[in-house]
Amino acid sequence: MDIIRESFFGRCVRLITRNRVFKYREEKDPLLWKRFVHIEKSRNLALHGQTQAPSNAGAHHQEDASRPATATAAGSADDSSASSITQVDHTQRALDFGFERKIDPEKGKDYFLVDWFGPDDPENPQNWSSFKKSFVTFEICFLTFSVYIGSAIYTAGILDVSRTFGVSQVAATLGLSLFVAGYGLGPMIFAPMSEIPQIGRNTVYILTLSVFVVFQVPTALPANFGMLLAFRFLTGFIGSPSLATGGASIADMYTPAKRTYGLALWGVGAVCGPTLGPLVGGFAAEHEGFRWPIWELMWLSGFALAVLVFFLPETSPHNILYRRTRRLRKLTGNDKLVSEGELIGKEMSDIVTMTLIRPFTLLFTEPIVFVLDLYIALIYGLLYIWFESFPIVFIGIYGFSLGTQGLAFLGILVGTVVVIPPFVWYQHKYIEPKFNADGELKPEWRLPPSFVGAFAIPICLFWFGWTAREGVHWIVPIIGTSFFAIGAFFLFNSVINYLSDAYPDYVASVLAGNDFFRSSFGAGFPLFASAMYKNLGVDWASSTLGFISIAFIPAPFILFRYGHWIRKKSRYARQDF
Repeated sequence: MDIIRESFFGRCVRLITRNRVFKYREEKDPLLWKRFVHIEKSRNLALHGQTQAPSNAGAHHQEDASRPATATAAGSADDSSASSITQVDHTQRALDFGFERKIDPEKGKDYFLVDWFGPDDPENPQNWSSFKKSFVTFEICFLTFSVYIGSAIYTAGILDVSRTFGVSQVAATLGLSLFVAGYGLGPMIFAPMSEIPQIGRNTVYILTLSVFVVFQVPTALPANFGMLLAFRFLTGFIGSPSLATGGASIADMYTPAKRTYGLALWGVGAVCGPTLGPLVGGFAAEHEGFRWPIWELMWLSGFALAVLVFFLPETSPHNILYRRTRRLRKLTGNDKLVSEGELIGKEMSDIVTMTLIRPFTLLFTEPIVFVLDLYIALIYGLLYIWFESFPIVFIGIYGFSLGTQGLAFLGILVGTVVVIPPFVWYQHKYIEPKFNADGELKPEWRLPPSFVGAFAIPICLFWFGWTAREGVHWIVPIIGTSFFAIGAFFLFNSVINYLSDAYPDYVASVLAGNDFFRSSFGAGFPLFASAMYKNLGVDWASSTLGFISIAFIPAPFILFRYGHWIRKKSRYARQDF
């Protein structure tokens, strides 16, 4: 019931029926709404203009908060302490809420803050049941897979695109590159937009995915080559939110100690897309040309849209509290009720900054973000350029057909599945015990798995490059591909968790920058991949990529040693660890 009510469908039903269907508890019980007003934060807003008391007022603030909410103004110690902090013009008796507050005429804000009614509030995503969290995690993974597969599913039809429109193979490859470029650029706008309380994550997911599904029709039926490329870029751009915002949705639901498991499953969904794309599209393109893989993408993403419309609840705490505040304002007629996220977004300049500037600011001014995003971008670029060698190896050397060549990518999928159990065991055995009583962890402890991943990438590339030849069974290079999955999985999860812990207030923006950087590499590298492998050969081309990956091996080790020192000099990173 709660899942459907919180879904896009449920919200539409409430709008149409004027909130008579799918009612919330406070709409059924007229007295319950008072529990949602946070007394301490409301007092701070009135006295200091912010929800947290200044550090120099901490002692008075704690004393004031410890007193009963119904204390009177006459002669109370907390009133005299508060007045000693700042000059206060008047005291306001908040009869509806049963407590008093003083409003500073210069700094104070005359609002009552709506918040969770306690640590066990069931509407808080981190308090959802294990089943609900698991189901929503699956939905986010399915959404990510349905969009991510759109890049690689096109590769099976590249030769047919070249024949149909009379263009070179490199030009036909632009359909892949532009899609990847689109879903690298899109999150720079859509991901921060999902952090705006008035919008939330669900609205962004559903509206963009709807357009993504519709745009597959002109992509499959282009009038000319230019139209095909234009809609490949547009579909990548409009379908991009899940690729960056998905991680933020996972972070909404899980505590830092458990978040890594959700992100690990999300990572599997991200890996399955590019690896299963050639398999899903290969047989269709072999018999029906490039259009059928696009139709398959439309059917898959259309099914994902139907599931999400009815069963994906909102996960953004800011949006949930914003909508709760709107309901309470309507129930009480009190326009002074406000949510914390709503306060942040009241100035339009803040929204513009959040949406357009912050991802770039974090990417190019934060050394930690830049280095880790560059490393992940390199791995992503290597993946796409390396994928271009598969037809050369498995069709050219081993004689696979276009359809069966997709089976060669299953080695990567198997590697991902194999690496999950030891990763989960390591997190449970060694990382969870390091969290303090407040559920916090020094971010650098997220990095040790990347030590293994950093070495697994070059191992894969050298193994693949020097075993993909006549006289060596085709299973040997496929086994080598599994090391790429191991390396990418460890690196991806370490980096995403580290960035989420180091920049907890800017998760969606940080992940958007990460997606932008890696997609830029993924878009450009395939354009010269074919020439590189033909000129250098599979062995030395793969070795060249291996040598490049070796150059970045020290990065996670350096950040593990000096990351805390770098964070202390940052404007945006957390500095209390």
